[in-house]
Amino acid sequence: MKNNSLLANVPVDLLYQALETEKGGVQIYSTALRCAINKDLKKEWNEYLDQTKTHVQVVTGILRDLGLDPNAETPGRKIVRYIGSSLVKAMELALRCADPKSAQIVAAECVVLAETKDHLNWELIGELTKKLEPAEVALLKPAYEQVEDEEDEHLYHTTGWTRELWIEALGMPAVLPPPEEVKKVETAIEAAQAKKSRAPKARAKKAGAK
Repeated sequence: MKNNSLLANVPVDLLYQALETEKGGVQIYSTALRCAINKDLKKEWNEYLDQTKTHVQVVTGILRDLGLDPNAETPGRKIVRYIGSSLVKAMELALRCADPKSAQIVAAECVVLAETKDHLNWELIGELTKKLEPAEVALLKPAYEQVEDEEDEHLYHTTGWTRELWIEALGMPAVLPPPEEVKKVETAIEAAQAKKSRAPKARAKKAGAK
């Protein structure tokens, strides 16, 4: 039976969107790994794929604890699935039509787009834990605390990879692995600081090459 006392306050469609985002993420990382040629990036995405599979289980567990069918459809979930499948198709197109380095960049961009939505889902779930009743918080907060730091890393680290791969493709000095990876960035502030820290190194490399 559905837990009606919890369902009264928990926005169910957000949870279904979160589940579909994670399920789509498994497909996106699986495809992105086919595009990856940098060994450090490939290692990182393999780790993120494993974590995303765990996130699927976490959200599925929340829905089941609410007495809901994890396979049920919602309008938002269908849209999330469509976007995810479009990202997979974009990477498959890049594999067929682009050179390996370009396909790798396309994959990085697709991961960033997917992780932006994923990060937002968990950010909103975290906001909910500040406003819900104790029984609802007890259901959502452990999941949020388990997943949120990993989602931060997925987004900020892959954003750094995407930037540096593009810089390399443009013929400028790139920092690989990116500073976000080296500094183990987990917040937006840390990401901004890491991005700023790369500039002097890049200028020094450029000057040394002259």
